[in-house]
Amino acid sequence: MAPIGVVINGATGKMGMETVNAVCREQDMALIGAACRRERGPTLAVPDGNEIPLSTNLDDLLQQTRPDVMVDFTNADTCMAAASVAAAYSINLVLGASGLTDSHLQQLDALANDYNVGIIFAPNFALGAVVLKHLAEQAAEFFDYVDIIESHHEAKIDAPSGFSLALAKSIGDRKRFTRNIPERENLPGTRGGEYNGVTIHSIRMPGRSAHHEVIMGAPGQTVSLRHDTLGRDCYMPGVLRCIREVVKQPGLVVGLEKILGL
Repeated sequence: MAPIGVVINGATGKMGMETVNAVCREQDMALIGAACRRERGPTLAVPDGNEIPLSTNLDDLLQQTRPDVMVDFTNADTCMAAASVAAAYSINLVLGASGLTDSHLQQLDALANDYNVGIIFAPNFALGAVVLKHLAEQAAEFFDYVDIIESHHEAKIDAPSGFSLALAKSIGDRKRFTRNIPERENLPGTRGGEYNGVTIHSIRMPGRSAHHEVIMGAPGQTVSLRHDTLGRDCYMPGVLRCIREVVKQPGLVVGLEKILGL
C-alpha cells in the first residue's frame, strides 16, 4: 500500500515540530508538506536530510501536495479556516488545536458530512490522559464531590484547558455533584470555575507542560487520579494512531478514547 500522505499545519510550532519528527519515522506515512503562519522560506528540512514544501498559503500548498491527511496544531480560528479549505479538497483531518468550542464541533461535523471526509478532534492525544478520563468516569459515580486541578505553561491561550473542560463535562453530564459554597468568598473566583458541580482550578506558570488531577470526595475519604505530561513525545503515539484511523471512515470523531475503544 502507498504511504499515507501527510501535511502539517502549524509545522514550525512546538507540537508541529514534534509531529514532523514522528511522522518522518513511520514507514507507512510520508510527510509531503508543511504550513506555518510566518514566512520562513519555501522548504522545511526534515530529519532524513530531505526538504519538503513549506508555505504560509495553505490553499496553494494543499493544491500542490494533495495529501491524504492534514494534521493541525494551531489555534481555534486558524484551525477552523484551515479545516474548511482542506475538507473542500477531500482531505481528512486530525485536529489538536486549542480552544475549539461546541459550535466549532458542529461546524466540523457539517464539513465531514458535506465533503465525506474523516475528522478526528482530540482535546488530548496523550494515551495516559485518556486513560485518566476513562477511570475518572468510572469512579465519579461513587462520589459526591469532584475537583479538577489543571496546570499548563504561562503562554497557554485558554483556561481551563480543553481537556479539563472535556473531563468535567464527561463527569458532570452523568449527574449533579455537590459544590461547597462558602458563606464568604473573600477573593472573587477563589472557588474556581464550575460545570454541573464539578469545580475546575487552572494554574498557569513557567516550567509546566500539561498536568491534570481529579480529586473525588465523599464522607471520610478521597480518591485522586493524576496524569503528568513530561514531554511532548507522549502525544505522538496518539497522533499517529489518529492519522491511520482517520482515512478509514468519514465523519467526525471527538476524543482519542473513541479511537482506542474506551
